[in-house]
Amino acid sequence: MPIYVYQCDSCGIIFERQQHFSDPPLADCPECDGHVHRVIQPVGIVFKGSGFYVTDNRAKSSTALPGETKSDKKETSSSSDSDANNSNS
Repeated sequence: MPIYVYQCDSCGIIFERQQHFSDPPLADCPECDGHVHRVIQPVGIVFKGSGFYVTDNRAKSSTALPGETKSDKKETSSSSDSDANNSNS
């Protein structure tokens, strides 16, 4: 059974209650009979396995574009050089 945290709107007291999932949320404060609401608690996240670090999916070269290889760079630079030489002629 989960433990739920409640806070009273009138007196500000914070308390915990162990309840079933099917139980309705509490409505009355045990101290002053004021209205209470359930407080949402943050959950701890634990990453396990590969793929959660910056270095896992880093490109081989710091200047490489995603999906680009060294052969792609050579073809691009050689074709642009030949295009520049043809336009000057």
